[in-house]
Amino acid sequence: NVLFVFQTLGTPPNTAIHKYMNEKKVPQAFVATGATKWNDPRNFPWTMGWQPNYQIEGRIYAEHILKSNPKAKIGVLYQNDDYGKDYLKGFKDGLGDKVGMIVKEVSYEVADPTIDSQIVQLQASGADTFFNITIPKFAAQAIRKAYDTGWKPTHYLNSVSASVGSVIKPAGPEKAVGILSATYIKDPTDPQWKDDPAMKEWEAFMKKYYPEGNMADPFNVYAYAVSQTLHQVLKQSGDNLTRANVMQQAASLKNHRPETLLPGIRINTDAGDFAPIESEQLTRFDGQTFKLFGEVLVASFFLQLFAL
Repeated sequence: NVLFVFQTLGTPPNTAIHKYMNEKKVPQAFVATGATKWNDPRNFPWTMGWQPNYQIEGRIYAEHILKSNPKAKIGVLYQNDDYGKDYLKGFKDGLGDKVGMIVKEVSYEVADPTIDSQIVQLQASGADTFFNITIPKFAAQAIRKAYDTGWKPTHYLNSVSASVGSVIKPAGPEKAVGILSATYIKDPTDPQWKDDPAMKEWEAFMKKYYPEGNMADPFNVYAYAVSQTLHQVLKQSGDNLTRANVMQQAASLKNHRPETLLPGIRINTDAGDFAPIESEQLTRFDGQTFKLFGEVLVASFFLQLFAL
């Protein structure tokens, strides 16, 4: 009895309703998870993601490791569900025949109180590179525990948890210096966006509608950007507010650009491509904020590269 659902959060919850929503032909619009399976318009034409998918991001990290430290000994911590396994698959695909660089893999369950024992196992493995596939609560724990035990690997943190406000500050910024991640939205703690018109508009929006919100949390920028995308879909839908038309318009976005996305990143969809954002840029935490480096990396480039 609804027109659509929007931004339902998490891979397991969305998986639980995936078939039902499609059987009922109710749009599952811009789900808040980057699982690769949301881009399957042939079998699930009523479900669409929004953020870059986890496998592509995993490939990006693998490519960076192969270039920057081809002799790395890699330890991986991942959530034991579709979210964690999706990232891990992309990462292993990216390593290709160098997948043996992974010396230890450990998983955790969302119901676990801590991941302290997993960090101890990874440290004991001799890994000098750490791929941290965790949601914010466990990401903060991992950063803190690694530092407190004296383990100092090159640390790659999935973009799901690359938040100064909700992860780095709770962990302790001094414990997170040097962490690498990837992003596609402007970080509100990055001084380069201080006078950016789009971020000024976001700040004004926050002060008016969500004054208690954390201004250092990029998830609040994320929410603003994805809501702008929904606004565009509704605008294109006009007065024809049917489920079918809403889904058709969501699959007809052409060079849509919420200005809080990084420069060079645009949203495009069509009937055969339900992956709105397919680009990211690497970033590194300097003790205060995440600093961008390198070029915007396009997912299609990586798909072609690793298909060779």
